[in-house]
This record gives sequence, structure tokens and C-alpha cells, in this order.
Amino acid sequence: MSGELVHSEQVLEGEVVDERAALMRRLESTWRGSRAVPPALRSRQALRDAVKGVSAWAVRVPFRCARAVGRGLVISARGWRNWVRVRDYREAAEQSEKLADKFVEIRALTLFRWKVTATVLLVSGVVLAIARLAYGDLVLWILGGVGAVVLAVAGRAKDGASGRKTVLAGPRILMWTMDAQVLIDVFRNAKLIGKDETLRLVERPSRQGDGWALTVDLPATRKAADVVKNREELASALAVDEIQLSVERVRGEGGHAGRVAIWVADKDPYASPPVRTPLLEVRRWDAWKPVPFGTDARGRRIDLSLVWTSLLIGAIPRQGKTMAERLAVAGLVLDPHARLYVADFKNGKDWRAAEQVAHRFMAGDDGEHVLMFMDWLEELVDDVQQRYRRMQHLDDVTCPESKVTPAMSRDQSLDMPLTALIVDEVHIALEDRTSVLVQGKRLTAGERIGELLTWLAKKAPAAGLVMVLATQRPDSTTIPSKLRAVLGSRFALRVMDWRDSNIVLGDQMNTRGYDSSRLLPSHKGVGILRPDGETQLGADVLALTVRTFYMPNDDWRVICERGRALREAEGKLTGHAAGQDALPARDREAVVITGGKSDHDGDRLPEPLASVAHYLGKDLSEREFIPTAELVKALDVEPTTFGKEMGDLGCSPARQYVHDGENTRRVRGYLTAGIRAAIAESV
Repeated sequence: MSGELVHSEQVLEGEVVDERAALMRRLESTWRGSRAVPPALRSRQALRDAVKGVSAWAVRVPFRCARAVGRGLVISARGWRNWVRVRDYREAAEQSEKLADKFVEIRALTLFRWKVTATVLLVSGVVLAIARLAYGDLVLWILGGVGAVVLAVAGRAKDGASGRKTVLAGPRILMWTMDAQVLIDVFRNAKLIGKDETLRLVERPSRQGDGWALTVDLPATRKAADVVKNREELASALAVDEIQLSVERVRGEGGHAGRVAIWVADKDPYASPPVRTPLLEVRRWDAWKPVPFGTDARGRRIDLSLVWTSLLIGAIPRQGKTMAERLAVAGLVLDPHARLYVADFKNGKDWRAAEQVAHRFMAGDDGEHVLMFMDWLEELVDDVQQRYRRMQHLDDVTCPESKVTPAMSRDQSLDMPLTALIVDEVHIALEDRTSVLVQGKRLTAGERIGELLTWLAKKAPAAGLVMVLATQRPDSTTIPSKLRAVLGSRFALRVMDWRDSNIVLGDQMNTRGYDSSRLLPSHKGVGILRPDGETQLGADVLALTVRTFYMPNDDWRVICERGRALREAEGKLTGHAAGQDALPARDREAVVITGGKSDHDGDRLPEPLASVAHYLGKDLSEREFIPTAELVKALDVEPTTFGKEMGDLGCSPARQYVHDGENTRRVRGYLTAGIRAAIAESV
């Protein structure tokens, strides 16, 4: 080789393709999509179902024929009896009130028909005896066969035919698995299809877990969403408790708007003992993977994805809310690269084990803890903004989009770890009345926290921040609507009424068949999950009922200890867990602390009295009267609420004349003497 360039032939680029496999896939797709191919031959599963259906039909035919012959015999006997008694003539005479006048005619006609009956029986018997002597027993077999066919046709179960409907006694759960007509009657009784409409069986009833499952197609224009919404009516028609009935719309490639998957449990699926979390069996977990959260009614495991979204958990007390929140974040605890912020406003022992892994940890419910939490949020806002600035300078290989990737979150040089903000009883912080000054505007600490949480829920998920919020007061006044609107995943355990359920799950969810207020009090840990992402049931599932795994304090402590050991081994222990709990200094002079939760409130004023005193300053002792309009404008408050709060603090409004240029008018306001008295009383 001399190093000179040598001319070569043309170089072609390509890739190895398994042509046979591609051809087989095309043939399979064409075969399944062809209208000329019967549905039963389009797949192995469809063929197996068809064979099972034909076999079941062949087994049922003799029994159905026997029942039809029996019904035909009863119907024929009833018809002959009505004919021989001249029932139609008698009823017409009764309606015209001429029964007495027609009694002789009716009697004579009845006797005549009895004679006709006797004559027919006598002649038939003679003819049958002669034919049997001439042709043997073959005549009896032919006559019996023809008679059975006639009776079976007369006694077949026809829709709307009087006296021909099967009368069921007791639970009908097994009847509809054996007779499709019973299932059709169930849908008609539930008013889900019309009297002249029917169903198309897509998958015949089969055992799945501890229950029966099948898939049906509704008539044209009927929607699966209506069946889901009217699940209680369908359960009533099936004679089972609605908790045993699972109804789902089949979506995706194999579904459409009128296809419904039904599963009916043999018994209450949530009456069995709870299952412990599978995370106890693993050493570590990748926080980018969905975490095991619970099981559905069929016992299928449901995993919850937290990356790129936020989670809101709502319930009344003692329904398993805190355990559900711990299950959601357990995967983050077992990932040493994840950074945790844990705020426990309940101030119990449920989250104490997380101290050993949390970058920031706080437990308490007074004003100081609320302000500390607000400091955390401002720290996170600053961190998210810094992350987006650093992303601008990364190449497209490292950062393909403006989102944190798994590789970026584990790169220490980038300092963008997956971060989780975990808040228990978040309503305590959102309801706090502590007064803070933000950019010259006075707000309560709860309002400021609501603004920061909303900002983080909107912008932070792409930067690698996960928010998990839990509250036992899921009402519209506690959780701001702007915050609820940007929380992607929702989990509602039992609440008091459908309004609270809608606040957690979303507007109008109760009209779509999802109402957590209908859950039974005995079903601890059972709730309705509205995921923001794909689950084991598919990416298009709107919501599903889930029973969370069981994780008592002992198991939670084991997981946290395992998470700390992982962080120590990889040098990822930071913040509170490493004994470094200092935050950037905050200007406390800009904050006027109020409320009655602290033990050191001797020199603090309640709102809005503190804001009024701060605004007036020296004017509080120099002026005699302050108009309400001036205070409302300066403090930027709602007039009615402001007047009520001032009245509660002992400041009664007054009316005085004030000079307005050349004019003098009477306005509503407050005497500074009354304000000073209220301040003295509060201090």
C-alpha cells in the first residue's frame, strides 16, 4: 500500500431483510382483512372459538328440541282447550254484556266441538290401527317424528311470543354463558338495546380467572360508552352485584365504538386478602419503568407510569390514600439516581422511613413548615429553569428533544436526576393563610403554593420532575382548578359524593360510568385510576378500577432501607439523608406570618389586618378614617371577602363625609381607632 487513492467499483448500501417473514406477514394481513374469508377462518383463535361454538350447539340441540317439544305440547293443549270451550265467543259476549242471552248458543257450540274432538280421535285411532296392521311399527315412527317436528316448531322460543320466554329463577350468571338468547334478553332488560335489536358474539363466554369473560358487538348506532355508563343496570339484569361486573370498551386495532368486553366475577373480587407489593422481591428498580401499583378485578397486575406526568390521589380518611402514594413512589425509592422531596403535612409516622433516602424531608403542619415547603417549590422552579437553559447547549444526540432522557438523568455532569415531589395532605399547605409578599403583591402562602405547584405541573415533567400529591379534601375550594387541570394521572379512592369524585378524576367522569363514591367502605385500597399513559390494558383505557398492593409500615421501611443502601453504595446520598439540609437564604422580612398554628404568635397579626397595618404605616396614627375603596384597591382584594374578614376581627365599617376635590360625599370605610383597637387585641 503506497497510500495513493485507488478507484473502486460502486459501493451500494443496504440491509439484510428476512423476505420470507415479511411475505408471510403480508399474506397473513391480507387473509385477515379479506371479506371473502369467513370470520371463523381468519385466525386460529377465531377457528377454535367457532369449533367450540359448533360443538356446544351440537351438545345443546337434543335438550333444546326436547324443551321445544314439551312447550309445543303445552301450547297445543292450551289452544285445544280454548277452542273447545269457545273462549273467543264467550269473551266477546262478556264484553258486550250479552252472556246470558248467548249462553244457550255457547253451550250448544261447546257440545258440538266436544263431539268433533271425539270423532276425530276415534277416526284417527281406527286409521292408525289399520295402517299399523298394514305397514308395521314404521307408521308409529313416522307419525311420532312428524308430530315432534310440528310440536317443536310450535313450541320454539320466539321473541315476543306469549308464554314462550324462559323464566329464570335465581342468579342468571351461568344461564347467559350457556344460552346467548339469555344474554340478549339481559341487554334488552337493561334498556341497552331495543326489543328488535340483537347482539353479535365476537368471543364466546370463557373462563378467565375467577369469572366469565366474553366480547360482543352492539347493534349499529349503539355505543359501548353507554354500556359502561349503565353498568349498574346491566348488573341488575344479570342479577349480580355491580362490583362483580367489569365492562370495558375494546379500543385499538381490534375494537371499535360498539365493541364491549364483559367480565363477571363468581364472587366479590375484592373480598380476598390483599396482595403484598412485588417490589419486596426486587433489589433495585428503574424509575423510568412503570411501577407495580395494584391489580384489577380479574387479578391482572396494573403498573403505573410516573415519568412525564403528575399524580393526584384523593380520598376520605382511612381508605388507603397514604399507602397508595407510597406504592406509587416505591420505585423511585429503589432507584439510587432518583432525588426525593418528601413533605408530610399529616405529621405522622407513615413517611418517617423516607428520611433516610430523601434529599429534602419535612413533617409538620404549622406555618413554618408551610413556608419551608414554599422554599422547596421555589428551589425546584429555579432548578427546572436551569435545566432548560442547559438543554439548549446540548447536542441532539445527548438531548434529542427538550426532555430529560434516562441517560441524561444518570449523568452526574449534567445534574438532571429524576426528581420526585411527594406531598401528603397537600390541602393543608394550599389552605394556609400566611401572608407573603411576592413582587410587591400580597398573597396568602396557600395561593403562592398553588401558583408554584401549577407552574411545576405544567413545565417540570419534561425536565424530569414528578409530582405526587395526596389529599383527603378533594373539593373545588381546596385544590385550585388550574392545578387540577394539569395533573395528568388521577387516582380516586372512596369519596363522599360524585362531585368529589369528579374533582379528582375530572369533570363529567361520573356520567361516563366512573364514580368513586359508589365504592364500598369495606373495600380498602380500591379506587378508580385514570392513567396518563399506557397500562397493561392498553394506551387507550380511560379509567379502570384498581385494588392497590399492600405495603404496611414494615415493608415500607424495608424498601427505604434498601434504597438508602443503594445510594450509599453509589455515592448518591444527598441533602437531608446525608445530613445536608440547608436551603438558600430567604428574605423573611418580606413575609408577615399569620395564623394560629405556631406557638409563638404573640407579635403576629392575622390577615387582612396585617396587610392593612403594613399599608397604612404611619397613617394609622395620623389619619382618622380610611375609605374601603382605597384599601381594596391598594391590597388588591375582593371587597365582600375583605369586609367579612375585617368584621370577624372586630373592625366594623362606618360612613363618613370625605372631600373629593370641590365635592364632598359620604363613603364607607373604617375608623383608624377601630383598626388600632383590633391590632392591640390581636397582639
